Amino acid sequence: MAKKPKAMGRGLGTILPDADFANMINTMANHSATDDENSQLVTAGIANISLDKIETNPYQPRKEFDETALNELAQSLKQQGVISPITVRKMNDDRYQLIAGERRFRAAKIANLTEIPAYIRVATDAQVMEMALVENIQRENLNALEIALSYNALIEECNLTQEQLSEKVGKNRSTVTNYLRLLKLPAEVQVALAANQISMAHARAIISVEDAESQITILHEIIAKDLSVRQVEQMVKSMAEPKITTTKTKDELPQLHKDTKKELHDYIQSQVEIKRSRKGKGTLTIHFNNDSDFERIVSLIKK
Repeated sequence: MAKKPKAMGRGLGTILPDADFANMINTMANHSATDDENSQLVTAGIANISLDKIETNPYQPRKEFDETALNELAQSLKQQGVISPITVRKMNDDRYQLIAGERRFRAAKIANLTEIPAYIRVATDAQVMEMALVENIQRENLNALEIALSYNALIEECNLTQEQLSEKVGKNRSTVTNYLRLLKLPAEVQVALAANQISMAHARAIISVEDAESQITILHEIIAKDLSVRQVEQMVKSMAEPKITTTKTKDELPQLHKDTKKELHDYIQSQVEIKRSRKGKGTLTIHFNNDSDFERIVSLIKK
C-alpha cells in the first residue's frame, strides 16, 4: 500500500511545485523494492546516450533557465562538444532520467546534438532529489534566499542535521546556520533579498533586531537611502543601546530665601520668584499686571 505523502517542508514547497512533490512520493512508493535494492548510490559507467532517451529531472529545484545563457552554451557545445558529462540514472524501457546537468542537456538540444556523454548511476528517488538540490546549491548564480531554501529543503526532506548538510555541500556549519536564519526574516525582507535589493550582509544585520516591525523599518531605510552594511550595523547597534535619560534637578532654595519669598509676596501682594545657584548667584523676579500695578509695587519698595 502506497504511503500517504507527508506535508511539504517550507523550503521544498517553495522550490518544487506540489504536483512534482506528489509525483515524487508516488514514484518512491511504487519503486520501493527497487529503492531497497539500490540503497547505495552506484556509478554504473559513462556512455553516450541519445537525447531522446533522457527525461528531465522532476526534482530539479530551478524551473527557470536564462535563454541567452543557454544559447551561448549551445554555441560552445557546437564548437567544443560536451566536455563535462551530465549525470543520469537508468529507468525502465531503456530510458534515463537526469540527475544533474540540465543546462548542458537543454543546450545540447538547442545545438541539435543527437547524443550526450553521461555518467549512469543507480540511485533511489530520495538520492536523486538530494543530488539535484546539492547541485543547485553549488551553482554560483543562486541568491542567498534560494540557497537558504535549498538548505532547508535538504534538512527537512532528506532528514539531515545541519552538521550532515554542511558536509554534503562543503560549507562550514556556521555558514549553513547563517543561511537558515534568513528564513526567519519577515516575508517583505525575504522578497527584497531574493530581488537583490539588499545583500545577505544587510539581511544578517537586520536579523539581529528581534522586532519584525523594526526589521521592516530598517529595510525601507536601506532601500530609500542606499545604506551600506556598515551604516545598517551602526543603526542596529544604536537601537540596541539603552537610552539614558537624565533629569535635571532644580537647586533647592535655602530656608532663608523661602521665607523671604513669602514675606515679599505678602508685602507687595504680587507673585515673586527667586532663583539661586549652588554658588549663591541668582535672580529676584516680581510680577506686575499693568502700569498701575507696577507703580504700586515700586512705591511699596521705596518706602
